[in-house]
Amino acid sequence: MRTMEILNNVGKPAAFEGMQLLWHKDQHIPGSTQYSIRRYAAKQWSAEDTGMLIYHYSVGQPKENYLELRFCISGNRFCENKVCGNCNQLPTEDCAGPHKTVDVFSFHFTSTFLHQFTHNVKLTTTKDEILAFKHLQSFTKTFPLGARKRSSLDEVLNHSYTGSMENIFINAKVHELLLQSMDFAFEEEKELTFTCKFLADDRGKESIYQAREILLQHIGDPITIKELSRKVAMNECYLKKGFKEVFGTTIFDFYQQQRMEHAKYLLYEKALSVTDVSALLGYSSISHFSAAFKKHTGLKPCELLN
Repeated sequence: MRTMEILNNVGKPAAFEGMQLLWHKDQHIPGSTQYSIRRYAAKQWSAEDTGMLIYHYSVGQPKENYLELRFCISGNRFCENKVCGNCNQLPTEDCAGPHKTVDVFSFHFTSTFLHQFTHNVKLTTTKDEILAFKHLQSFTKTFPLGARKRSSLDEVLNHSYTGSMENIFINAKVHELLLQSMDFAFEEEKELTFTCKFLADDRGKESIYQAREILLQHIGDPITIKELSRKVAMNECYLKKGFKEVFGTTIFDFYQQQRMEHAKYLLYEKALSVTDVSALLGYSSISHFSAAFKKHTGLKPCELLN
């Protein structure tokens, strides 16, 4: 089957007839990113890694608007036995060896979810208009995957996080993929260049990525920018400027965004109480948490309780 056939038919079981499903993961939390990841045995497969951006605009029905990213990549390996999943041994009688895979991703963003990025923002570019659903015609764009997006997708598949930390990590990578895909879909992909001179060397970039990892590890234990700058050994001003340039958002907005996405997961998937989630995320009171949650998601925390 061709890559484009797979991308065009994501969500239709018939599209994958004859392909052995090895592993899958899904998230369907109201008001959050909806995603589906499927890993199939590759068998005979030779096609380029491909991405697709689908923009759906429904006249007179704004709640039906959505943006979807789909990716199909190959060349990875999967082993059901996590203990030996990275082994280099030849197959034995008890092991068929790791499978070569075709990996298919779908990330679905509703207009309600994307509103957080465009609220009170002056719409000056095509990308702004797309995220705010001010472009009045549906369309689909396909594109080859550059090294950055391929690396992000590989990290979604191959990480060591579990439980809550896995949810935090994947949410961060999904936002990263959205940013990268929007950049590519409406501008020719170029080598990543920075206006901040201190990001020109690997040490500067590593410090910014390290800062993001530290923020993710402190979702329930708020950290100040001063503390963060000390941990990554970077001037506060450089840290704030560099973070905005690399990730397209401020440190505070990124941190709040990830906290609220994790709150959705704890409320909906883990069925924790509003009181427990508020405490786990480090809020001093339930009212402060509820106000922040409503501002970010447009929902009251109790609306996600099962």
